Amino acid sequence: MTDVAVDTLVIARSLEAAGIERRQAEAHAEALRQVADANRGELATRADLKAEIAAVRAEIAAVRAEIAALEALLTNRLYGVVLTAVISNGLFAAAVIVAIKLLP
Repeated sequence: MTDVAVDTLVIARSLEAAGIERRQAEAHAEALRQVADANRGELATRADLKAEIAAVRAEIAAVRAEIAALEALLTNRLYGVVLTAVISNGLFAAAVIVAIKLLP
């Protein structure tokens, strides 16, 4: 997070130059400083955002890896089911041919 410096003197002088009386200008400047102080912990820097983006990208990469692993597992199990069905129907030769074609 970052600190935002609020120069109340500059603000008050700018307000005075615009025609606001000194007491009101100082009050406005002080109110602005208080708001800035209250929100100080809520402000994010570019570095904060970049860190969050990197974390999200890492999570996405992990999920993609899990999906790829599950895809491989399900594909292998499907091949097993197909081969079992073919073998159980007495088509052993066809099962061997399918197995050879499916092997990497």
